Amino acid sequence: MATANSSNILSSTFYLTGIPGYEEFHHWISIPFCLLYLVGIMGNCTILHIVRTDPRLHEPMYYFLAMLSLTDMGMSLPTMTSLFRVLWSISREIRFNTCVVQMFFIHTFSFTESSVLLAMALDRYVAICHPLRYATILTPTLITKIGIAALLRSAVPVIPLLARLAFFPFCHSHTLSHSYCLHQDVIRLACADTKFNVIYGLVLITLLWGMDSLGIFVSYVFILHSVLKISSQEGRFKALNTCASHICAVLILYVPMIGLSIVHRFAKHSSPLIHIFMAHIYLLIPPVLNPVIYSVKTKQIRQGVLSLLFPLKLSSSVM
Repeated sequence: MATANSSNILSSTFYLTGIPGYEEFHHWISIPFCLLYLVGIMGNCTILHIVRTDPRLHEPMYYFLAMLSLTDMGMSLPTMTSLFRVLWSISREIRFNTCVVQMFFIHTFSFTESSVLLAMALDRYVAICHPLRYATILTPTLITKIGIAALLRSAVPVIPLLARLAFFPFCHSHTLSHSYCLHQDVIRLACADTKFNVIYGLVLITLLWGMDSLGIFVSYVFILHSVLKISSQEGRFKALNTCASHICAVLILYVPMIGLSIVHRFAKHSSPLIHIFMAHIYLLIPPVLNPVIYSVKTKQIRQGVLSLLFPLKLSSSVM
């Protein structure tokens, strides 16, 4: 019976939701979403191309920046197809197995992005507090291990959470609150005891995001302690300025994340538009703004972008 029930669930269908009350404007609403996805994809691909092709950027800081770009795209791209299928009135349906795969990528890369930001905070700590040992501590081998560990640490704990969904009956509404699948959205439709998933998910978020945010905070405590020992004000400013982009990236991820969690926990009966708006901000703003911030604040990345846009002007100025 359990096998038959699981088979029925795997073949079941959910229905995605666009922008409630504005269905006749979905085609127009899709335009800004198209622009945001386009900016995000182009920006992150540009960062990856510059880091890969410029030998001067083959340093730990830029390797971590490339990881951030990959996780940004990994977190946002899985939602793109289902979002535009809804907004362009192609189909609101999504099969259960497709929904689970989408949830896996969204939640895995969401946790991975937090881990990458922690790794970038440690990178800034080593660069500022132990500058002479920077290259010997953060070797390419160690950076590769950190990247693999961040991905595994994020992906493996998500699997049991999503695997249990195959055994839940969904006997009521199959309509989701968003244009993509989120775990917290799916389990509220289950006609079963979801206590394990709720508690496990809460513990997982607390441990992973909590440990990452604590690690980032501690790293900056040591960084600030080291910076305050610098005698010249110019030296202090220069050291702190190297952290500005990373601090912005942390705020861009964590502020919408906290806002979305608060809305889901304490504003369940508020307008659906608030939930949808916060969810889209959480998934789209980091991939769009991170490349912009690093291009503006990081001289080497800015020069790389300019060399792509105006290769002839730059080459002639160098000559």
